[in-house]
Amino acid sequence: MNIQVAVLCDAATDDNGKLNLLGAFDTIYAPQMPAVHPQCAVALRLTFMPGDEGTRKLTLNFINADGHSIMQAIELPVPVTLPDDAHFLTRNFIVNIQQLKFAEPGLFSVDVRMDDQSQASIPLLVKRVDRPAA
Repeated sequence: MNIQVAVLCDAATDDNGKLNLLGAFDTIYAPQMPAVHPQCAVALRLTFMPGDEGTRKLTLNFINADGHSIMQAIELPVPVTLPDDAHFLTRNFIVNIQQLKFAEPGLFSVDVRMDDQSQASIPLLVKRVDRPAA
């Protein structure tokens, strides 16, 4: 298996196998803590090779700098079957997240695992910024 794309973004769509991304980011600026990010998406593009067939388990986990989860991990079964005439199979995965909460500023990440083996880490920095005076 090969990860072609692993990104946190405002939104993503899959159009007949084409992965479309809108607003990829790695930093959230929050005027107060705790902070709530209203909507985002984790977008992945994975390529499977011969030998990767079977039902796999994809896990996404938002963690803080200490490695503790900040929300319940997301687990997805991934059935992989390569057609007889294919040398590889590419699939897009889009997981929409709403009301993502951060108790404090700091470094976070999205841990991407396949069959309980770490495959990628998407970094995310949450910074507190003061609003300008009116």
